[in-house]
Amino acid sequence: MTARLIDFQHADEATRWQAINDDVMGGVSRGNLHGEDGIGVFLGETSLENNGGFASVRRAPEPFDLSDYAGLALQVRGDGRRYQLRLYTEQLPQGAAYRAIFLPEAGEWQHVTLTWQEFEAVFRGRRLEDAPPLDPAAIRQVGLLIADKSAGPFRLEVAWLGTSNS
Repeated sequence: MTARLIDFQHADEATRWQAINDDVMGGVSRGNLHGEDGIGVFLGETSLENNGGFASVRRAPEPFDLSDYAGLALQVRGDGRRYQLRLYTEQLPQGAAYRAIFLPEAGEWQHVTLTWQEFEAVFRGRRLEDAPPLDPAAIRQVGLLIADKSAGPFRLEVAWLGTSNS
């Protein structure tokens, strides 16, 4: 059974997300998240100009103790591009995150399940070899990122994010 942690059926959910794009490092990619008919839509365009190539959004911080679960699940409709679900904890330095990569098929709603073991610690796209494993009791923030080394438009629709027991 899935307990929904984030549900875009709630009218104010999309307002809790903020864009953080590669312009913070000189790039020109752009992306944001808005609500559309009860779903969250993460969309924009990635550009490889000026060593850029990523767009991301982060939800306002909120502590989650998910130690009783095996991972997370998302209900998404993608565009065939590769995305990351990113989790932020105080286990890692600021700017670093635990990421799990998923590749939803274009145009079809899918249930994506990500176990805690699929999340790896990264900083600016590089693995942090000596980082501790993700502690599901320490999650403080959730984000989405696209950084698939491709330029062009993207669109990821998210109905909800919840817990997974498998």
